[in-house]
This record gives sequence, C-alpha cells and structure tokens, in this order.
Amino acid sequence: MKIRSLIIITLLFISVAASAQTLTGSVVEGGSNIRLENVFIREVGSRQVALTDKSGNFYIRTALNHTLILSLPGYVSDTLFVIDFKPKHIELKRAGITLQTVTIADSKAAFNPEAEYPEVYEKSKFALSPSRIFGKESRDARRLKRYFKVEAEQRQVDAIFTPVLVSSIVPLKGRDLENFMSMYRPSLAFAKNSSQQTLTVYINDCYKKFKLLPADKRGLPQLNNN
Repeated sequence: MKIRSLIIITLLFISVAASAQTLTGSVVEGGSNIRLENVFIREVGSRQVALTDKSGNFYIRTALNHTLILSLPGYVSDTLFVIDFKPKHIELKRAGITLQTVTIADSKAAFNPEAEYPEVYEKSKFALSPSRIFGKESRDARRLKRYFKVEAEQRQVDAIFTPVLVSSIVPLKGRDLENFMSMYRPSLAFAKNSSQQTLTVYINDCYKKFKLLPADKRGLPQLNNN
C-alpha cells in the first residue's frame, strides 16, 4: 500500500513538473509604451519569482491555469492568468497616492524575503564552478537578492514617510503630494534616526523649496527608452 501511494505521489510530481514551462513577455507603462525595469513578478501559490530587465523583458517558470502578479512601485499591480505560453505584452498603469489609513506599515515592516524566498538566497551564493558563478540562473538570483534588499529598505521608509504624515504638515494632495514625496523622499538612515520634530522640520524645509519651483519642475523626470 505504501509503495502504491509513493508511486502515485511520484507520478503526480512528475506531471506537475512536466506541465511547467517558461513564459516570456514584456512590461511597459500604459499609454506611453515606456519599457519598465525591475517589475516584480511572482506566481501565486509558489515561490517562482522574476524581475523584468532593462528592456522590460521577463521570463518565469509557470504552468497553465496559474496566476501571476506583476508589481512595481508607483504603478497599479496587474494579474495575469496563464492560458497559453505565447509571449505576453503587459501594460501597467501609473498609480496615485491615496491617504487611506490602512494597516500597511506593519506588513511592510515585517517583509522578510530571506524567509519567503529562500531559494533565491541559496542560488545567489557563489559556487566553486565558474559556470555556476556567471551562469544566468545565479546572476538572476543575485539580482533578485539585491532587489529584495532595496525593497525591504524602501518599505521601512514607506512606514515612516507616509502620505498621512506629510499631508498633515504641508497643504498638498493628489498629484502634488505624490510629486513632493517622490522628490524629497528621505534616506532610510535619516528616516529611522529622526524624531517626529526633525521630520516635521525636514518636510517644511522641503516644502519651501518645492513652492519655489516652476510648475513643470515639480516632479521627477519622465522615463524614456533612450
């Protein structure tokens, strides 16, 4: 009986593994076709993850009827349900800042990529073989590791430098608030080591600079494909 169960489990595993294929595609900004780098792509229900490259291209192992989620700071996340393995062209829409006081801070602070994606950290370690060190799988894993490090740091800044905090100090909202927070976003070290009073002074000083800027300079430069 045990042997029969083992055979069934093995066959199921082989079937699932065989159904997984590599899906490729590209991600651009909706309305402009600007190719987006570092879009984070993950498969729901597994630890399969990927990042788009400088040209907005990606590849990820997945299977039919699986769901992928694509996310990038400043853009609305999108969901892709895999119905075939034809190359995908995906557009992400820009997102504005909302002032809803949802409990994002705790979840962002608790982000632990090493626990959530241990395979990435295992593959990113240098191996003895040069082919492993410079192989695409290892390079991609190291790139994901760097991405996770930056993401963890940015989430800590997000938990401190919030739209609710900034809008309670300066009279900004909507796109102006979004541009202001993007332009004067503090470093992690400053955000963590500053008191509420220090942050208030910093935000007020930045607001004085912001008001002096002409309207067309009140925002970060647009991305381009050049």
